[in-house]
Amino acid sequence: MRIVLCYPVSERHRAELRAAAPEAEIVDAGQERISREILRADVFIGHAKVPVPWPQVVAQGRLRWIQSSAAGLDHCLTPEVVASDILVTSASGLFADQVAEQTLALCLGLLRSLPAFFRAAERREFIRRPTRDLHGATVGIVGLGGNGRRLVQVLAPFKTRLLATDMFPADRPPEVERLWPADGLDELLPLVDILILCVPLTAQTTGLIDAAALARMRRGALLINVARGPVVVESALVDALRSGHLGGAGLDVTQVEPLPADSPLWDLENVIITPHVGAQAANRVDVTTQFACENLRRYLAGQPLENLVDKRLGFPTRRSAFVWTLGKAER
Repeated sequence: MRIVLCYPVSERHRAELRAAAPEAEIVDAGQERISREILRADVFIGHAKVPVPWPQVVAQGRLRWIQSSAAGLDHCLTPEVVASDILVTSASGLFADQVAEQTLALCLGLLRSLPAFFRAAERREFIRRPTRDLHGATVGIVGLGGNGRRLVQVLAPFKTRLLATDMFPADRPPEVERLWPADGLDELLPLVDILILCVPLTAQTTGLIDAAALARMRRGALLINVARGPVVVESALVDALRSGHLGGAGLDVTQVEPLPADSPLWDLENVIITPHVGAQAANRVDVTTQFACENLRRYLAGQPLENLVDKRLGFPTRRSAFVWTLGKAER
């Protein structure tokens, strides 16, 4: 078996993978060689950020399994891969702690008027300005996967009223007052002070938050996007922010990345932009490798894989049995 890697591993990580699959050949292709090496892979672990000849890969019939090192799967879920027998597993939920921290940073930054205070500090102005509260706010979470559920746990101690939608509205967390199916978004939107997007990017979620959706939100509400940029129609978002209908937006993702220098979002004073760092973690490569090793052992033993993706939907439909904390997997 030939396992081809495309994420920033060290020799220590390669050794861990060799220990999990002793009979396999481990090839660290990196971004530079992945488009060639993947043509001779039985298993692919990583996230190619360069063009990959997926039609040719599928046509060869050698690749059996993709373990993505990312939660988002648009880098590999091409029509050819979806129609094939290739198994796909994701990193969904592995970095839910970090995404929750990023979401809190964006929320609190907007609520406590940090952009205005930062600009005032540059002018050496020590002037009180209005702020808002997270405590007692009504928060809507769109998508209760690993990230959304971790956010519920983090936000509940702030005495927030939590509402949510999900494609599979089962197993409602006790902290969530009401959980709608995905088509209940229109009911949720007028009720929330803060809307947090945690959905995967799929055909169904692309453009989900359009002008009509934004118009249904409360005047002054905040939008936080830690999902994927194309979930929001960016031109409609700019219009809603400029008009004052939205009170602000915290964006870790944008429709085009990097965000173009001429984007009007840069000039809006009620926007916080971070460069898609929500899942950054000091131990990201360690955790990714441990998860890949766990799934390698399962794969070789013929056991069910963690985070197995329904390729038609574009995400795992069964939550992982593991909680990943500080590089350790705990049941």
